[in-house]
Amino acid sequence: MFILARAVVYGTFFVGFLLVFLPARVLTWSGITAPAPLGALPIVGIVVAIAGAAVAASCILTFAFVGRGTPAPFDPPRQLVVRGPYRFVRNPMYLGAAAALLGAALYYQSLALAVYAIVFLLAMHAFVMFYGEPALRRRFGAAYEDYCRRIKRWQPTIRPRRDVTESKA
Repeated sequence: MFILARAVVYGTFFVGFLLVFLPARVLTWSGITAPAPLGALPIVGIVVAIAGAAVAASCILTFAFVGRGTPAPFDPPRQLVVRGPYRFVRNPMYLGAAAALLGAALYYQSLALAVYAIVFLLAMHAFVMFYGEPALRRRFGAAYEDYCRRIKRWQPTIRPRRDVTESKA
């Protein structure tokens, strides 16, 4: 239960700062204070934002229950996580968060927020390349290398390989 509490605290800070506080500042800076009238684009934005947020939340829970840790670098999982959304893509939390941001950009019809979402994804790519993947290679070795050969970094695999989902890694 303590692991879940840690994951919720991390998730709250991650979501609160990167996906609520900073985007709100971007909207304020760009002069957008209220959502556009509800039309097709804002409705699509709501659906995309909810789907992205659901993916990100499921990743945090998967880290807690499967990995026995959190996505935070200072409290990493104790086991390699290759289940849940991680069966399809190696970085689903960042993709889900970016989708949530892009959904919000559609909802508010904000180019500034769309740019923020792209910058967020580029920053997460740099984080993955220069810290995340090297740290996972050191921590999980051959099991992580095997996972990398089967599952792509950013492009979801439509049908995950059975041997990845059944791995004891």
